[in-house]
Amino acid sequence: MTADLQGKVALVTGGTSGIGRVTAVLFAKAGAKVVVAGRREQEGHETVELIRTAGGEALFLKADVSKSSEVESLVQKTAEKFGRLDVAFNNAGIEGVLSPISRQSEEDFDRTIAINLKGVWLCLKYEIRQMLTQGGGGAIVNMTSITGLVGSAGAAAYSASKHGVIGLTKSAALENAKSKIRINAVCPGFTETPMADRILRVPAVHKYVLSCHPIGRFGHPAEIAEAVLWMCSERASFMTGQSLVLDGGFLAGQNSPS
Repeated sequence: MTADLQGKVALVTGGTSGIGRVTAVLFAKAGAKVVVAGRREQEGHETVELIRTAGGEALFLKADVSKSSEVESLVQKTAEKFGRLDVAFNNAGIEGVLSPISRQSEEDFDRTIAINLKGVWLCLKYEIRQMLTQGGGGAIVNMTSITGLVGSAGAAAYSASKHGVIGLTKSAALENAKSKIRINAVCPGFTETPMADRILRVPAVHKYVLSCHPIGRFGHPAEIAEAVLWMCSERASFMTGQSLVLDGGFLAGQNSPS
């Protein structure tokens, strides 16, 4: 057991599965009281049960991060339950419908941007407000992706949303540095999650994407969670406005000959 977040209160959006769930449990093991947020109640309560089984304290709150009133309520209820907010992992996101721009519907574009980009903006807005009312101080990590750093044919809306998160992260970090609120982002390569499973369900796609990771495998959720924990801890106290890449060498090989 580690005590990186002992006595802290943490909020994890998209904590119903994958990287969000593993991070929520890790936060609790590190000593934090954890609020798990998401749209799926059963899965959210399953995450809370995992935390309690590990000896931690947690609460599930249903929330759609694309809706301002729900995000505001989420942060407010977190503070009401545990007295404050010290750490946040803005992880909620969707892959959207993968298709060329020329065939993508406006509805799907809007939905992807609303959850992946506007959702992070809303979370930042209300999380920062809460931290400022406490006198400043805190750590926030936003979920982006390697596709926030390079283009992705067939996933333009997703890639655009993740590029946008990196811009939000840098701007929010600059705005709040003097208030001692550190804001960073994590950029995973393909990681073994339900979202990745949906994208990679076609064997030929799976084989090709795997070949883009020189390390020879996809990431594990725990590997990303450990990085998020570090960024939220005092061990990363000099880090803000940065995007940490964990991609098995994916980006290092982007310009390599095939």
